[in-house]
Amino acid sequence: MNTAPLPRLPFLDGLRVAAFALLIPYHVGMYYVTWDWHVKSPAASTALEPFMQLSSPWRLGLLFLIAGAACQGLFARRGLLGTLQDRSLRLLLPLLFGMVVLVTPQAYYEVLTQAPELLPGDGGYLDFWRAYLHVGRFCRGTDCMIVPTWNHLWFLPYLWLYACLGAVAAACARRPLPTLALPAWAWLLLPALPLALLRLFVFPQHPSTHNFVQDLYNHLQYGGLFALGWASRTPLAAGLWAAVLRLRWVALGMSLAGWALLMSLDGPHAAAPLLRGALGWWGIAAACGWAQRAFTRESPGLRRAAAAVFCLYILHQSVIVVLSQWLKPLGLPWGLEALLLIVLTFAICAAAYLALRRVPGLALLLGIQRGARRGDAPQAARPAARPGTASSSPDSRALRP
Repeated sequence: MNTAPLPRLPFLDGLRVAAFALLIPYHVGMYYVTWDWHVKSPAASTALEPFMQLSSPWRLGLLFLIAGAACQGLFARRGLLGTLQDRSLRLLLPLLFGMVVLVTPQAYYEVLTQAPELLPGDGGYLDFWRAYLHVGRFCRGTDCMIVPTWNHLWFLPYLWLYACLGAVAAACARRPLPTLALPAWAWLLLPALPLALLRLFVFPQHPSTHNFVQDLYNHLQYGGLFALGWASRTPLAAGLWAAVLRLRWVALGMSLAGWALLMSLDGPHAAAPLLRGALGWWGIAAACGWAQRAFTRESPGLRRAAAAVFCLYILHQSVIVVLSQWLKPLGLPWGLEALLLIVLTFAICAAAYLALRRVPGLALLLGIQRGARRGDAPQAARPAARPGTASSSPDSRALRP
């Protein structure tokens, strides 16, 4: 059953833009740390890893929480079939195009820098691209890259799955959801508990793989956060936004204290999984609370930035990988090189969005929504809701895809 869009929460627009603004520096950082990534800088070290840990426990979970709120709004407006159609079109087409075209440079440079003997033909990009589409895998011993691959685009099939499951579950629900009245402090502790237990008991046996059918830990944590985001637009979890707004200082303090304690632990420690899991929620709660103070009203600039985020997300990692290899021969100090990577990646992705958003076919393949949807009310008819009120909810346009 379709219903009118509920009032917007403009801070969710701001959160989505801020999360993406953090994503580019984070993935540039992956080039300079010792953690496994597609290409690595000659200057890679552990120096940046503690700072990367400030956001790594909660950064992706925040996006799934926001996406859950968006998909509930979409379902309220368009119903089951409309939601399934919209999510399939908006997520699966960019995923397929990305795997065939956009992710290929990442795979090419990964093979070129780590196992150049596996390159087909003369080692050029076009020969590799043909093999990438047909060979099935590149293997060095037991270490294999299965191709075509989705790399950073793994987010899209996961989100598609959760959106479809959420829409089907909501369509099958026969009774209205009860109102869950919790004290504010409970919203800091109860969502953290399952994330901590998952990290302690599930992650050791089922670590993160980004393999769609063999990724139990990620499905449980991200699916759960998506469900919580969906529930935040219903009576079941309507008190979430007000609670994190009220306790934003507490959530921020718990996040920073937890991070400092985690960084102080030497080697494997029994408390580390529990602490990291809890940080996965406290960071989200702090971000949502402070965003309500930072983004109190709608603005055309924020709406335009939110509309561009999905396209920039699709493009950004391939741009980083290619730029990193083009800049490597210059031998720049790693700090200057990292700054150039961040600035150039933002600039190139933004320029690509502005150039391609008016090209209908490419716009669709890059996740660009062209114009307002039929049935969307004019912006002037939609005053922003006061942050933190239980009745406030974002409409689905705020959180594309």
